[in-house]
Amino acid sequence: MALSGIQIYKLLPQTNCKDCGFPTCLAFAMKLAAKQVELAECPHVSEEAKEQLSEAAAPPVRPITLKSNGYEVKSGNEVVLFRHEKTFYNLPGLFLRVQDTESPDAIKAKVTPADEYKVDYVGIELSMSGTTIQANGGDFGAAVAAVREVSHRPVILVGDVQDLKAGLEKLGEGEIPLLCHATPENWEDMVSLAKDHGAPLAIQAGTIDEMADLAEKVSEAGVTDVVLSPLQRTMLGTLTANTLSRRMALKKTFRPLGFPIISFPGNIGDPDREVVLAAQAISKYSSFIVLDNFSPAAAYPLLVLRQNIYTDPQKPIQVKPGLYEINDPSPEDPVLVTTNFSITYFSVANEVESAGLPAWLLVTDAEGMSVLTAWAAGKFDAERIAKAIKGFNVADKVSKHQVVLPGHVAVLSGELEEELPDWEIRVGPREAVDLPAFMKQAL
Repeated sequence: MALSGIQIYKLLPQTNCKDCGFPTCLAFAMKLAAKQVELAECPHVSEEAKEQLSEAAAPPVRPITLKSNGYEVKSGNEVVLFRHEKTFYNLPGLFLRVQDTESPDAIKAKVTPADEYKVDYVGIELSMSGTTIQANGGDFGAAVAAVREVSHRPVILVGDVQDLKAGLEKLGEGEIPLLCHATPENWEDMVSLAKDHGAPLAIQAGTIDEMADLAEKVSEAGVTDVVLSPLQRTMLGTLTANTLSRRMALKKTFRPLGFPIISFPGNIGDPDREVVLAAQAISKYSSFIVLDNFSPAAAYPLLVLRQNIYTDPQKPIQVKPGLYEINDPSPEDPVLVTTNFSITYFSVANEVESAGLPAWLLVTDAEGMSVLTAWAAGKFDAERIAKAIKGFNVADKVSKHQVVLPGHVAVLSGELEEELPDWEIRVGPREAVDLPAFMKQAL
C-alpha cells in the first residue's frame, strides 16, 4: 500500500538540510507521497528506509523509453488521471505499421513520407515517432532491414519469438525496441528474449484480470519494463480497458497495472475510424499508438491534439520576447505589438507574412498570456510596452516611430502616448486576420 506523507516523513532523516531542494523534510515527504519527486533526491536517507519507502518512491506508472540512433520515445511516469489536475508528462508515440509480407521497396515507400514528415505548430516541431513492424508470415528480418534503410526512429516489433529474433539482429547496437506480445501461452520464451536484449515487453491477455496476472508473472521473472496491450480494441473496449488500468494504477496503486499502454487503432481496418480511435487513445492514456495509414491530413490533427493535451496547463506555450522582422522590413515600416503567447504571436506573424507585408513585430513578456488575458492580469500595459520598446532598442531600428496596438487594448493608447511622447500610437484591428487590410489602408 502507498504510504502517506506523514509515514514517509517518519522514515526520513528529519534534518531539514534542504539538500533535496525543499525547505523541510516534511515538504519533501508530501511531494514524495504525491509521486512528484524521486526518493533519490534525498542524499541522506538510510538503506533501511529506502527499502521501506520503495513503494512510495516508485512512480505509479512505470517510465519506459524506446531508443534508436539519438531518438527517444518516453512513456509512463504519469501521476494524474486528468491534465487539469497537474499535467501529463510524456507524449504518446505515434507509430506507422508495416507488414513483413510487403516487399522491401513497398515498405520503404510507405515509411519514408511518415519518417520525413515534420510540421511547425506555434514554434514546436511535430513529427511521427517511429515504425511498427508486424510479422505476418513474410520475411521479418528483411522487413526490419528495409525500415532501417529509410528511418532511424524507434521501432516496435510484433511477432513470435523466432520472428523477433530475426528482427533484433537487424537493429543497431544500443537500440531499445518494444517487443510484442507476451501471452499466457508464450510468456516464458518472450521474457527470456526480452531479458537477453534488455528490451521492454508488451503483454496481452483476454481480460484485465488476466493481464494483471500475466504482468505479475513477467515482472517476477525479471522483466520489469512492461507495456499493457488490452485485447479490447473497439472504441468502448479501449476506453474501458485503458481507463480501468490507469485508474487502478493511480488511485489504488495497483502495481500489476501500473505500466504504459499500447493501442492498435489500425486494427479497425477503416482509415477514417482509425483516426477517431487514435484520437481517443491519445486522450485516454495510451502511450504507444500504432496506425496502419499515414497522410499529412490525418497526422496533423492527431499531432496537434497530442501536443495540446500534453502541454502543461499551468505553463502556456511561449515565444521569446523580442523584436522580430517580418518580410525584411525597412526603417519606414510599422511596429506591431503583441504578447508572447505562442498562438497569438503566430496568428499575427502568419497573417502579415502571408500577405507579403513588411513589419516589425514587438513581442512583449506577458508570461505567455494572450492579449486580453494579459491585460486583465496587469501583464500587458503601457509601462511594459514602453519598457520593451526601449529595452529592445526599437527606436534605433526604425525611423518612422509608429506603434500599432491590438484593437482589444485600445484603452492603453492614451497611457502609451504618455510613456512614449515621441511615438505615434495607432490602434489596430481586434483580430489578426484583419491586420493585412488595416496595414494597406491605414498605415
